[in-house]
Amino acid sequence: MVAQTTKLFEQATKEGAKILALYWTLRKYDAVVIAEGKDEKVAMKTILRFGEMLSTQTMVAVTAEEARELLE
Repeated sequence: MVAQTTKLFEQATKEGAKILALYWTLRKYDAVVIAEGKDEKVAMKTILRFGEMLSTQTMVAVTAEEARELLE
C-alpha cells in the first residue's frame, strides 16, 4: 500500500499538485497530507485516485495573513 500511495503522489505531482507535508498519525486519522494545487479540480483529481484505498476528508485553508486581508 505504501508503494502504491507513493506512486499516486508522484503522479499527482506531475499533474500540478504540490505535496507540502505528509504526516503519519494515530487515532481517528492515520495520515495527514498537506497539499496545494492550482485549483480545486487538481485537488479533486488527486483525491479521487485514492478513493478505493482510503476515505478522505478535505479542507480548504488560507493563511492567517490571507484571512486578515479578507477582513480589510
